[in-house]
Formats: sequence, structure tokens, C-alpha cells
Amino acid sequence: MNRQPRGDRWRDVLAHRPEHQREATTERFRAAGISVELVQSALADGGDALHAAASSGGDDRFHGFGGNLGAALLAAEVSTLAAHLVSRASAVRAIAVEFLLDDYSAVAVATALGVSRQKVYDIGKGGSTTPFIETVPWSES
Repeated sequence: MNRQPRGDRWRDVLAHRPEHQREATTERFRAAGISVELVQSALADGGDALHAAASSGGDDRFHGFGGNLGAALLAAEVSTLAAHLVSRASAVRAIAVEFLLDDYSAVAVATALGVSRQKVYDIGKGGSTTPFIETVPWSES
């Protein structure tokens, strides 16, 4: 069995971040004593365990997350992943709207999407060349 190098594990877990941010992000987690497994777990459950801990009350609610700093870092990473997924969905929508505008009027597309005609043009211009992750952390495939 081949063991994956440590750096690759962090790269994979932080794949939703631009490459130039991954090293500094990894170092922040390491400095706070946060393992790659804990980051992966927080991303895999979409922050559910963090939210449950925050809602539970008590001064030690974030003990299992590396304390308050660890919880703040993990919550920020969940938020970064969520923002990445929103951007990815927006890019897909922009591509689809571009194709729709090839076949239908902006008014027809706007009506079908429930937005203004101007918004259709804004959406259609919103394509992105940003690299996106292929699958979400909680995907089985």
C-alpha cells in the first residue's frame, strides 16, 4: 500500500482554495494544532458538528475542535468551501443561460427563470475560468 505524502493530503482537503492560498491556510491550521483529519471532517459534514457545538452552550463547547481558535478556523474553512460551491453553481448557470440566449429571447429566458431581463444579461456574462473542485467532500463518487 502506498502512503500519501502529508502535503498531498492537505492539498486534497483544501482543493476548494486557490493553489496560492493553500500553504498559508495549512500553516494556520498546523499552528493552531488542527489536524488535516479534523478539517476534512468539518468540510465533510458541512459544519454540522461545529454548529451543534456552538448551539450547545458551555465554555468548553469547542474543545473537540481545538478550542475557540480552532472552531473559528474550521468555520471559516466551511464558509470558504460554501463560497466556492456558490461560485461553481453560478458559473454553471451562466453557461446554461448563454446557451438559452442563443435560442430564446432575453424576455423569455427571464420569465422562465423568474428574473428581470437585465439580470439575464448579467447572469450570461458571469462565466468563470476559475478552476473548481470536481466533487464535494461528502460525495460518494
